[in-house]
Order: sequence, then C-alpha cells, then structure tokens
Amino acid sequence: MKKETIVISLGGSLIVPDAIDVKFLQGFRKILTKFSNYKFIIAPGGGKTARKYATALMFLGGKSINDSDWLGIYSIRLNCLFLSFLFKKNKNVTVMQSPNAKPGQTSDSHAVEYAKYHGAKVVINLSNIDYVYDKNPKKHKDAKPIKNISWKDFRKIIGGKWRANESWPFDPVASKMAEGLKLKVVFMNGKPIDNFKNYLKGEKFRGTIIS
Repeated sequence: MKKETIVISLGGSLIVPDAIDVKFLQGFRKILTKFSNYKFIIAPGGGKTARKYATALMFLGGKSINDSDWLGIYSIRLNCLFLSFLFKKNKNVTVMQSPNAKPGQTSDSHAVEYAKYHGAKVVINLSNIDYVYDKNPKKHKDAKPIKNISWKDFRKIIGGKWRANESWPFDPVASKMAEGLKLKVVFMNGKPIDNFKNYLKGEKFRGTIIS
C-alpha cells in the first residue's frame, strides 16, 4: 500500500529561534520516526538566521531587496543541510531544497511545489504561532483566531503582494499556488510538539485549516 505523502513547511523560527532548538528537534524527529505510515517531505525556512543577516546588511547600507533574498535562500540551504544530516537514517523522511530557488520565494512556495510534484494533498505549516488570525496579532490585541478558512478569505487577510523579509502565516505567492492546486494547508504551532502528533493521530489539535 502506497504511503500518504505529507509536506511540512517547517518554520526556521522552530529550528533556530535564537540558538538551535535541540529539544524541539529531538521531539520532531521522534514523531516523524513513529509515524512511519506516512512519507514526510520537509521544506525548512530560514527564520531568524535569514532576518539577522538581512537586518545587518541594511544597517550597514545594503539597500538591495534581491541581496536580502539571497541571504534568505542560503539560510534555508544551511537548514536543509543540517536537517538532511539529522534525518539521514529516517527512510520515510526527505528534506527538500529547491535547486531553482530565486528571490521572491519562501519555503512556503517550495513546500507547495513539492506537494504538486509528489502528489501530496496536505501541507502542514509548523511555525511559532497557534492559529491564523483575522489580523496581525502582534499589532492588534483584538485579533481573533480562525480555525477554518477558505483560500479566498485567507488571501484577503494577507494581501497579494510579496515583500522581502515579511512574515506571513503562509506567503501570498504560495497561497495563490495552493489555491490553484486545491491543497489543504494545516497551520499550527510546533510547540508543544504533541499538538503536531495529535493532528497525525486524527485527534483534536490547536490550529487553522485552510482549504
């Protein structure tokens, strides 16, 4: 019987919030190993590593958005290499890195591309936020969490314009692609890691389903 493929867009904020989060990665690897009935494809983000480089470059006079994007791409590649070593012995896990990555893309876009290529119907977006909100919760205290939302309504919230070093629940380019492919994206916090495990077990979890 063919295994179901699930693509995981793994936020860099979980891999390297400040220092490399060894405890999170231990739990994450344990879960992927346990659920060997699935085939997992991981598309990691660049996270704070990318933003720190981009911020330093701008502080030192760098004004090219293109240059900032390339720093993000190479931060993703570093995380890809690290995770590929981490999951070297896991036969049901593949860490993907787009060889054609270019400015204007994020790991979310890569995840959707992998889903299309491998025939996956679900992308799980693991980040450091519990839900998608009706507006930015960092700026608006009255922001309300959303548990289910259509792609049409979700794209109204995030807007259609891509901006370098911006942080979205799921970026506009990837969202447009996912809507066209009729993908389901499950957005959840990777901590505590049992939340992710609950989803895989078909149990109640904290998060947002976009479809």
